Amino acid sequence: MKYAASVDIGGTSTRVALISQTGDIIERQSFTTLGDNPHATLEGIYEIIQSFSEPCVGVGVSCPGPLDLKKGIVLTPPNLTGWHYFKFKEEAEKLWNLPVILENDANLAGYAEAMKGAGVGEDVVQYFTISTGLGGGLVINENIFLGSHGFAQEVANAILWKDGPQLGDLKPGSVESICSGTAITQRAKQQGLDAQHAGDVYQLAQSGNMVAEAIIDDAIEYLANMIAIVIGVIDPGVVVLGGGVALKIPNFVEKVTERVQAKVYAVQVENVNIKRAELGDDNGLIGGGLYAFNVFAGGMI
Repeated sequence: MKYAASVDIGGTSTRVALISQTGDIIERQSFTTLGDNPHATLEGIYEIIQSFSEPCVGVGVSCPGPLDLKKGIVLTPPNLTGWHYFKFKEEAEKLWNLPVILENDANLAGYAEAMKGAGVGEDVVQYFTISTGLGGGLVINENIFLGSHGFAQEVANAILWKDGPQLGDLKPGSVESICSGTAITQRAKQQGLDAQHAGDVYQLAQSGNMVAEAIIDDAIEYLANMIAIVIGVIDPGVVVLGGGVALKIPNFVEKVTERVQAKVYAVQVENVNIKRAELGDDNGLIGGGLYAFNVFAGGMI
């Protein structure tokens, strides 16, 4: 049995796990991410990897974007201001003395779902996470599709609604500005509702609040638009939905599926295959390890 290390760097915490070649988490630890000191974070990761009971063939790393995936560079993640333009792969390989692959979280979560979760058996797996933000990952024949410049599936800024809602630095009407949990909550607050997260907005909608109903309906409608476009462009075998909004709002996936079926060509309706993610919050960690096996050790077993 071979093993890989997987690292999930978040804005607040960093998780490090030992992953078996079958995609199981053997050991795990976490610590607070140092948003102004990437080198110290690398040191903390190294100490954990050194403590693992098994040697690793390589390390798969998930980090907030945007990233230069071709060169392994952290670009300008808003919640890691001290990491901007940090040459992560170069510095990590120098310190850890292990091969490193840097990816974004949605790509690795999608890869895990393709290899071990809801996408098993499909040659083209489209993954979307609808949570605090909205991200995508595309896995084709067990490989993450990066595009020509490493920016494939940076879908958050896809414009769907002219002069629509705007979230942060994203463009008005972008899909994340409509469908993400942060967007749903922000829109509710802007319209005077007492809501701390998307679940509150859903509960208000269930109680008959028409403003909340419209906000939730917009999220479902525009995500369905996005998925219908992807089906027309990519023709995936399955679309896997993860993240808190998709998995915790009752019947969200079913309602999105109904809308998508109404938006695609009639001959494509039977090909609409939308599933919930199966690996939960660990799909990014599992994906990091499995992708390290793919790149450095000939794949999982």
